[in-house]
Amino acid sequence: MKVKNALARITVAIAALLMFGSALAQSDGISWDSLSDGQREVLSQLETSWDSLPAERQQRLSKGAARWAGMSREEREGARNRFRAWRELPADRREQIRERAQIFRNLPSDEQDRIRKNYRNYREMNRDRRQQLRERYKRMTPDQRQRLRDRLARRPRPAGRD
Repeated sequence: MKVKNALARITVAIAALLMFGSALAQSDGISWDSLSDGQREVLSQLETSWDSLPAERQQRLSKGAARWAGMSREEREGARNRFRAWRELPADRREQIRERAQIFRNLPSDEQDRIRKNYRNYREMNRDRRQQLRERYKRMTPDQRQRLRDRLARRPRPAGRD
């Protein structure tokens, strides 16, 4: 009799833990009704499957839909063009970009800022100067390229902002 009671209590406890764990997992999710009208419009194709999506995906999609809903017509067109270009890239190139993006995200913020600044400076150069730099880099041997990267890495960094 005691064994049956103990088993019954354990079964009830396990069931309660499972239900509690399931409730916690669902609490991180976003209900369809809590989305704004703009978000629901953008995500309308997902309405029937929304509740079955993982909470992390719901959060990412809701943030993206909010961004999209806040864009101007020109911004949306630019985003469509970038997405189209992304889809047209070979799978190995997209994977390479993802890996480099992850490496960048793992860098210290001051290093990220330095890279962003260098990229901005490069983009602000006139087209001819950018082309000259690209051609010069292409003419370098692998050893010369590595020495350039090493030299740039040793370059003194500007003092961090307080």
